[in-house]
This record gives sequence, C-alpha cells and structure tokens, in this order.
Amino acid sequence: MPSNPFDVVLPEREIAAIADAAVADLAQRLAQRAFRPMGDPQAGPGEVPEHDALAILHALVHLQHAIERQKDRAATTAAREGAGYPQLGAACNMSRQGARRRWPGLVSAGHPEDEGARPRPADGSH
Repeated sequence: MPSNPFDVVLPEREIAAIADAAVADLAQRLAQRAFRPMGDPQAGPGEVPEHDALAILHALVHLQHAIERQKDRAATTAAREGAGYPQLGAACNMSRQGARRRWPGLVSAGHPEDEGARPRPADGSH
C-alpha cells in the first residue's frame, strides 16, 4: 500500500483514543438532544438519562451512517483533486482493490461533473 500524502504526527493509539472520546461525547449529546425516555410523554429532548445505553447505541448508528456519508464525500473530493485508488485505499487503511470495490468508477470515471455527485457504495447502503 502506498503511504499517505500527509504526515501522521501522533501515534495511532493516541489518535484512536482521541477519536473514541470525541465519538462517545457526540453520541451522548445526540442522544440527549434527539431522544426522550420511553413512556414519559412529558419528557422532552435532553431528558435522556446520561447513561441510557440503548439511546446512545441508536445515536451511534446515526453517527456511523453519517461517517460513511462523510467518507464518500471526502473520497469524491480526493478523486477530483487527483487521488487514485491506491491513495484512497491508503487513507482508509485498505488496499487499492478495497477502495475500488468501495467506490467503483469513482476514479476511472474521471471528475464528476455535478458538484453534488457522490459515489455509490458498492454494498448498496446509504
């Protein structure tokens, strides 16, 4: 796999710890804002208990889908800027072939004409 065209300044373990903390905080805030306790029609958003695991789990599902959409947008932008499948794969810790399966036609199709265009994931989700 080719190396990334950027310098990694923190150890992977530290990057993972920072990302985990950020996602946990975001999931908690989303759950508190978007959900209310079951069976309490008077409760409003923001009243989800701090440790409501199911609400947080559901928030994490929404965040996972949002991350996948953001990855698709970033891949499209990178391809427009000249990145090929080897570079896309390296940035995503996958092989060139994995990137080609994830974003078929993104690189070989050239630059999408429509600014709003985004790749279709190979698995049909999103």
